[in-house]
Amino acid sequence: MDRPSVIDPCPAAPSESGRGPLQDLEGSLGGQGGPLTYVDTSVLLATLLAEDRCPPAHWWNQSLISSRLLEYEVWNRIHARGLARSHGEATNSLLGRVAFLELVPPVLERALEPFPMAVRTLDALHLSSIRFLRQTIPSLAVATYDRKMTDACRHLRFPVAAP
Repeated sequence: MDRPSVIDPCPAAPSESGRGPLQDLEGSLGGQGGPLTYVDTSVLLATLLAEDRCPPAHWWNQSLISSRLLEYEVWNRIHARGLARSHGEATNSLLGRVAFLELVPPVLERALEPFPMAVRTLDALHLSSIRFLRQTIPSLAVATYDRKMTDACRHLRFPVAAP
């Protein structure tokens, strides 16, 4: 399977369609088309670590996007648990199903601003990425198992989709 694109939302030139790079995203990444879902680290880790709740295998066939932060968070946890040898291939396979939004200046700048509720630092970066993407893709839903992230998404009126 080809790895979905890395999304650089800041190029000056429009895409071949004449639209901006983010306007071409919805329904065009990986998977089966349809709506685009922002996948949180908790969902990927639940799958890799065979937790009690994790999405069914077919869930990973849809169009998924996340912040580049996801890759760093997942590998950090895999290495911390000494699972790189046993879980490395599966980690690369799941990460390969996700398109990444780079941590570009507008995302980082938003993360510096206050949120209407207390959020953890990495959640602020994810929430800023989601906000940035939803400016162009209003139907973007968030898949997460993390309670604090779920509460923050609901508080910010970001739809949460059960994986």
